[in-house]
Amino acid sequence: MRRNQTIRLTVAGILVAVAVVGSMFSFPVFGSKCSPVQHLVNVVCGVLLGPWYAFGAGFLAALIRNLLGLGSLLAFPGSMCGSLLCGFVWKYSKKLLPALAGEIIGTGIIGGLLAYPIAVAFMGVASASVGFYAYVVPFLISTVAGSVIAGAILFALKKNGALSAMMSRLS
Repeated sequence: MRRNQTIRLTVAGILVAVAVVGSMFSFPVFGSKCSPVQHLVNVVCGVLLGPWYAFGAGFLAALIRNLLGLGSLLAFPGSMCGSLLCGFVWKYSKKLLPALAGEIIGTGIIGGLLAYPIAVAFMGVASASVGFYAYVVPFLISTVAGSVIAGAILFALKKNGALSAMMSRLS
């Protein structure tokens, strides 16, 4: 049991590192930095490790990205909501397409809506200058790109049996 937890924490740590390094490949869309690699990591972590590890990895990646100046405070709601929802959908359905949809809905819609009060309260954005839905479109662009890449990787791993081998090793 203890060895299994060590392996899971190690995989989560590696995925956090991939998300942080991958955030160097971001592009601005309106007021946010879109980082598709973060969403790729959210999906992979949600599928391999489950909702709570994915949530923690999303939080740590957002924290480290902010500390290094590679992200904004808007990274928190997007990465945490998307990874958590993706992980729960995978846990209860064991299907990749719904898990990808969970990431897209969690990050693009829920995270995008939660970004608004954060932007107003902590980033000096005037509430009258942007609508509460202003971050939904950029979050959706980023999460769809990352989710498509993650989906391609995970479908390939599933097809050749590597995904089930990884899952059995981690459970």
